[in-house]
Amino acid sequence: MRSDTVIRIAGEAIYTVLMASAPMLVLALVVGLVISIFQATTQIQEQTLAFVPKILVVLLSVLFFGPWILSKLVDFTFHLFDNLYLYIS
Repeated sequence: MRSDTVIRIAGEAIYTVLMASAPMLVLALVVGLVISIFQATTQIQEQTLAFVPKILVVLLSVLFFGPWILSKLVDFTFHLFDNLYLYIS
């Protein structure tokens, strides 16, 4: 297997991981920002206040975006295994 093929596959894998994790990360970022603004305006400095809503939002986003994430990962894996004969040489 040539080095450009390995780099291309690694790039596709990184892109797939970023696409699969993006919905959860963006929602956690938005919730964290909203909670930080709320804490700054009310001067509540409880550190655990930010964790519970972010955890709940991430779990709900996994439930909501789970089928889409799974289809992205399955498509990448199918493409990888379908072209396996091209990589062995």
